[in-house]
Amino acid sequence: MNVLLVYAHPEPKSLNGSLKNFSVKHLEAAGHIVQVSDLYAMQWKASLDASDSMDREAGARFDPALDSKRAFENGRQSEDIALEQKKLLWADALILQFPLWWFSLPAILKGWVERVYAYGFAYGVGEHSDAHWGDRYGEGTLAGKRAMLVVTTGGWESHYGPRGINGPMDDILFPIQHGILYYPGFDVLPPFVVHRTSRIDEARFSEICGALGQRLDDLWKTAPIPFRPQNAGAYDIPELTLRADISPGQTGFAAHIE
Repeated sequence: MNVLLVYAHPEPKSLNGSLKNFSVKHLEAAGHIVQVSDLYAMQWKASLDASDSMDREAGARFDPALDSKRAFENGRQSEDIALEQKKLLWADALILQFPLWWFSLPAILKGWVERVYAYGFAYGVGEHSDAHWGDRYGEGTLAGKRAMLVVTTGGWESHYGPRGINGPMDDILFPIQHGILYYPGFDVLPPFVVHRTSRIDEARFSEICGALGQRLDDLWKTAPIPFRPQNAGAYDIPELTLRADISPGQTGFAAHIE
């Protein structure tokens, strides 16, 4: 299988760097083909701006969505964006690896999403009408592929538990897993999370690699998070709210998981 690992950490000798190297070696030893987009090493441009389209008129008003749409349709995106899109189409599975900084993605990885997820590629796909609000949330360009997060945190696991002060990890990662991965069609696997990164010795690192190796071995066997598809009947359209008989009385992120 083809695996794309998009990696966001500025220090190659960090725990994240070591885990990235382990994953690549482990996947390749199992016969998979791996490409790595090391965003800091690539000096990835994080900001979405007018330069992402190669044929804009000088002085024209920049419209992030419409400029993205025109550039994608006409093959006039900047080369770095088009290359990452080709990697996503090539991959059978995507791994996003990053440290959890301020409860979200590092800025460079957020910028990768904003620029690579062009209008017509990851959003604005399919019929848009009062009966069908686009091919998204379970459908779309990347449907049929798998995705998994590998995330590190400085906090303890209990800090991210059901009553932890930071909030449940499933809630923190929901905008990434549901909104960035499931939206364009990925089957999203449960995340692999490493806590308390500053307290990891050789023995603990070996344990982590063993667990991560098993998750990588099971990449095509693990059941994905059962997010509710948008166009399978669970949501009233065009309101895009859950039908009254679906999880009655339940609200919040958990209501969107079967």
